[in-house]
Amino acid sequence: MKEALKEAKKAYDKDEVPVGCVIVKDDKIIARAHNLKETKNDTTNHAEILAIQKASKKLQSWRLLDCDMYVTLEPCSMCAGAIINSRIRNLYYGTKDEKTGAVGSVFNLLEDYTFNHKVEYQDGVLQEECEAILKQFFKQLRKRRNK
Repeated sequence: MKEALKEAKKAYDKDEVPVGCVIVKDDKIIARAHNLKETKNDTTNHAEILAIQKASKKLQSWRLLDCDMYVTLEPCSMCAGAIINSRIRNLYYGTKDEKTGAVGSVFNLLEDYTFNHKVEYQDGVLQEECEAILKQFFKQLRKRRNK
């Protein structure tokens, strides 16, 4: 998760919502990404989607079997669906997203529905650190908007 936090910092420095993600296979990071939604003007450029694309390219397969994902913020429904469809084995995330989280906060796409692939998950991994960067980002954003 510390590597995902490094990616979140890159997003923060680009004035993007600071979410970072890494994908690991055989104890090695095979993909890393951070949000680029604002930079690319593309709503699908979430850290998880970009990391899945990079991992798929590296493995030359859309099936990310035996891969684990670490992401600083609970995935939204788009990302949770991509995680299921790419066959990620385990998902570890840092902090909940009470507004759009689809792995326990608003609903749980990984548990509440029956799909052909089951993703195991754990939340609260380095939660304080993952929460802190998001809180700092939005505090700064509100400050700039109120000037």
